[in-house]
Amino acid sequence: MKDKGNAPQETSHDGAISSKSRRTTLQDVASEAGVSFSAVSKVIRGASGVSPEMRSKVTAAIEKLGYRPHAGARAMRGKSFTIGVVLVELTSPFQPEVVQGISDELETSPYQEIIVAAGIAPERQQRAVEALIDRQVDGLILIAPWTTAEWLEDIAAKIPTVVVARHGGARNFDTVVDDDYEGARLMVDHLVGLGHRRIVHTSMPSGGLTRPFVLSHTARLDGYEQAMKRHGLEPEVIVTSYSEKGGYQAALQALAGTPRPTAIFAGADVAALGVLRAAEEQGLMVPEDLTVTGYDNIYVSTIGRISLTTVDQSGQLTGANSAKLLLERINGRETPKNYVVAPRLIPRATSGPPATATLQSQAELSST
Repeated sequence: MKDKGNAPQETSHDGAISSKSRRTTLQDVASEAGVSFSAVSKVIRGASGVSPEMRSKVTAAIEKLGYRPHAGARAMRGKSFTIGVVLVELTSPFQPEVVQGISDELETSPYQEIIVAAGIAPERQQRAVEALIDRQVDGLILIAPWTTAEWLEDIAAKIPTVVVARHGGARNFDTVVDDDYEGARLMVDHLVGLGHRRIVHTSMPSGGLTRPFVLSHTARLDGYEQAMKRHGLEPEVIVTSYSEKGGYQAALQALAGTPRPTAIFAGADVAALGVLRAAEEQGLMVPEDLTVTGYDNIYVSTIGRISLTTVDQSGQLTGANSAKLLLERINGRETPKNYVVAPRLIPRATSGPPATATLQSQAELSST
């Protein structure tokens, strides 16, 4: 299929360049829509004061002519209509769900996202952000950045920025976070209510970040520890990575202890998948011998064979609200906003009462 905006030049019988072969311009769009050049510019920039009828005419003309703004020209005018999205890695299931929410929200805007996977090293994340700024993106959405609060504030003072999964608020940028503390409490209360007393939690390193400016896994850890203490139970934490391998290794460590835990609350669903693999290798039935739970409610957790008990924080909603806040920033809002996603406990097939509680219940029934 040929690119309508960049087709090879063709000549007519008289030697003139065919209008079909050149790049479609804003003036072409204006002529097709029957509106002024400035009106087309306003629609493309998402400026205020454009009537729905005007926007509809211009949009129809853009689609008919296949108009594509020239990136170089836009950048020289100080507007690229691009949003830089920096995440840790594409192999982490939850973060791509956030990106999908961003993409869906930007669909009806003139902006296009540029996605960069930068890893957890702060230096690499900073280089990725700076490279996007050099390419003159109009805004940034940073998902779970491990950089310092001071560096984030400095960047956000220069370019509209929204930060996802970073607690503590900000002066110069907006934040979108899950109430991780509450989500962890919901899970611990669920497990204790089932009769569990030895509940191991898997977390990640803090990355040198100090409270209150911490990432979601640290807030989850705080919620878990406080909930355990409130129930008079001893917290047991294994620091690993939020990956299938990390969950697997943490589970092997936890299951090697004596007495063995009756429940493992993985800090992320992808880590819980590793816990399930370790349990299967050791011949343990889930949830009869070991309850396994996670956090995030990624798609694979909903599959019948997995059916993972988890906490839902809606990656799609997180991404959509990140994009909404950034567009507000780009359009001039300066006052910082903090959007908090309310977590929901999703009980499924991987959680149940511990074996000791089941045996006690059966004994009580037989004695009546």
